[in-house]
Amino acid sequence: MSITSEPIDFTDLDALVTTVAGPVLTPTDDGYTAELTGFNLVTIPAAQVVVGATGAEDVATAVRYARANGLRVGARATGHGAPIEGRGTVVITTSRMTDIVVDPVARTARVGAGVRWRDLAAATAPHGLTGLAGSSSSVGVVGYHLGGGLSPLGRRFGWAADHVRSIELVTADGIIRTVDPSAGSDLYWAILGGRDGFGIVTAIEFDLFELPTVYGGGIFFAGPAAADVLHAWREWAPTLPEEAGTSVAILRLPPDPGLPAPLQGRLAVHVRYTHTGDPVAAAALLAPMRSAGPILLENIDVLPTAALDAVHMDPPGPMPSAERGSILREFPAAAVDALLEVAGPHVASPLAIVEVRLMGGALTRPQRVPNAVAGRHGAFNVIAIGVPAGPLGDQVGSHLTAVTRAVSPWSAGALLNFCGLGAAEREQLWTPEQRVRLETIRRRHDPTGVLRVDDPSFVG
Repeated sequence: MSITSEPIDFTDLDALVTTVAGPVLTPTDDGYTAELTGFNLVTIPAAQVVVGATGAEDVATAVRYARANGLRVGARATGHGAPIEGRGTVVITTSRMTDIVVDPVARTARVGAGVRWRDLAAATAPHGLTGLAGSSSSVGVVGYHLGGGLSPLGRRFGWAADHVRSIELVTADGIIRTVDPSAGSDLYWAILGGRDGFGIVTAIEFDLFELPTVYGGGIFFAGPAAADVLHAWREWAPTLPEEAGTSVAILRLPPDPGLPAPLQGRLAVHVRYTHTGDPVAAAALLAPMRSAGPILLENIDVLPTAALDAVHMDPPGPMPSAERGSILREFPAAAVDALLEVAGPHVASPLAIVEVRLMGGALTRPQRVPNAVAGRHGAFNVIAIGVPAGPLGDQVGSHLTAVTRAVSPWSAGALLNFCGLGAAEREQLWTPEQRVRLETIRRRHDPTGVLRVDDPSFVG
């Protein structure tokens, strides 16, 4: 563990303004709301002070200011996490911290806390390399890794968190530290998978993989065929080799002219598929699913790995949303029927996406270096995402609960980046022994709760 930074003590806001390189904003300042607003527009955020950090020193200074004034600290990078708000809170935004260093020989990347996957892909693609990106390139690289990092490529390569080499973070004492597995650091173990309340991550270094292209995309089936498609998928998916990844989603699509015409305003069932091996073999494996129902659209081909967004086709821009997730031990016919009962084509639902994703493969293997990533035992992951706007917007919560209850007989917990739960509920993701260890580490490094907010977003 390395430690840097000179001590600075002050209680005057003007001292903070003159010390940090980035903007310091209060609710009366122009740009305050824009600085706080992230990808999830479900609430209008608020904070007592917002610090737009340009580097680790700005973050450390803001934390010391908060400590000197008895304030709590939260962080926001791309804003995909839960909002941080409230009087008595200093929110540090790290979106300006966008440095990327790629070492094509060592096959590593070091990125700042504000880097999104699309930025990293642009830097790694010329070398034929990729990180273990998620389904959307708008997501922040750091927060994604800290929550585990479940990639469409995960069955082949494992969790993104398992490939992190070092982490630079600012702890609650306002000191910049670098932790890595060589010293057996408790912070390294906890923050990779525990994510919240251990420090504000300013940069990480992690492995890259030689994978210039991937065979992938999706098949959109007509909504009325949902039962046939889901039952066919649940039998087919577990037969796939580790080189293949897949998910199936019930989509309620808006009448957006930016969507392909066959999908605009439609309910569709989307089978997503990736394969990291031979395209001919990949196509042959997918063939049985093509007869599962009437096809509205298919877009599967050899893709640059930097274009992995084309597989899930997640919304590219900010939107209000709420989500809940569960991991399942199995996905039998009864689970399909239960899910269709609450989210199938006959239901008037505000849920834009109800997805079941195949796990297993390398995701179940022991870590090379232990960390706190939860959910390794899961066979499938279910996530439901609703839009709390429009005619049914006020029913999102009840429909999310209905999905969770429907699959509860087969549930075995949840994944941190997918669960959408409050702080207290998230604690149930780990075993009792892991919870004790996580809380012990939190208290050791933050005994006064500087980094503990009521509903923390991911750090970084």
